[in-house]
Amino acid sequence: MPRALREQQMLDAAVKVFSRSGYHAASMDEIAEECDVSKPMLYLYLGSKEELFAACIRREADRLIARFAEAADPSLEPGDQLFRGLTAFFAFVAEHRDSWIVLYQQARAQGEPVVAEVAAARAEVSGAVTTLLRRAVREVGGDDVPGPRAGEARPDRGEAAAMAAIITGAADALAGWVLDTGPEAAEESARRLMSVIWIGLEPRLRGARYGG
Repeated sequence: MPRALREQQMLDAAVKVFSRSGYHAASMDEIAEECDVSKPMLYLYLGSKEELFAACIRREADRLIARFAEAADPSLEPGDQLFRGLTAFFAFVAEHRDSWIVLYQQARAQGEPVVAEVAAARAEVSGAVTTLLRRAVREVGGDDVPGPRAGEARPDRGEAAAMAAIITGAADALAGWVLDTGPEAAEESARRLMSVIWIGLEPRLRGARYGG
């Protein structure tokens, strides 16, 4: 079997075991048994348990980001684009429950390099939403606060970046709520979030602000 395919099988098994047992309780023996390989081979291919967990984070985050980007067709209006992207996000969570548990319930409790992998994934998703919102601001004639200039290391403090952080945080929370309370269609979850955020966001893009 080609090495790349074997590695994917090992990662599949690791995500399943980490989701089921938790990072600390999961053992390399358990993961090796799940994917029917020897423990030495698991170490040879993917390194220590910490390195394996970080590899799981990278792969699952890349899959989630790819699903969002593929669905958020830039030819659509910003609202439709965000709705499609959110629908894909909630569909991914429903289809890959183990991945979500590893990404957002377990990963945040770990140290480096896992936390860095999660932060990078979240930054990429927020960046995609920020770009979408900046486009919306331009289309309605709003005036977004500029982000950092090229080469600057400081965080983007623009209005679109702040709104993107709110949207991604709310999507995380709603996904967790759906998993806890029972399944619902991805489109319904996306519609819930859009009803709360986008209806209020459109006036904000035109300059409206609470308290004047």
